Amino acid sequence: MLLAERTGYIIWVSDLKAARNLDKYGTVHYMSRKMHYVVMYMNAERAEDAVRSIGRLPFVRKIERSYRNELKTEYTKDNDDKSHFYSM
Repeated sequence: MLLAERTGYIIWVSDLKAARNLDKYGTVHYMSRKMHYVVMYMNAERAEDAVRSIGRLPFVRKIERSYRNELKTEYTKDNDDKSHFYSM
């Protein structure tokens, strides 16, 4: 089973009750009640059309793409560990 490529978006909203309807465009991962934003993931193939239609909704203020999948998450230990110099 091959998983589809997913991309994340942060959608700033003015009405959280209306933002519950965003789940028809993708998977709603988190809704912040205090800061009024929604983190959601959707298929990368259909993301451009979905973002265009989400942007037309009256309660959406701003849409930002998440760069989490482009960040390096595998780390190497190229330099020496100097923590033993500072321990007592």
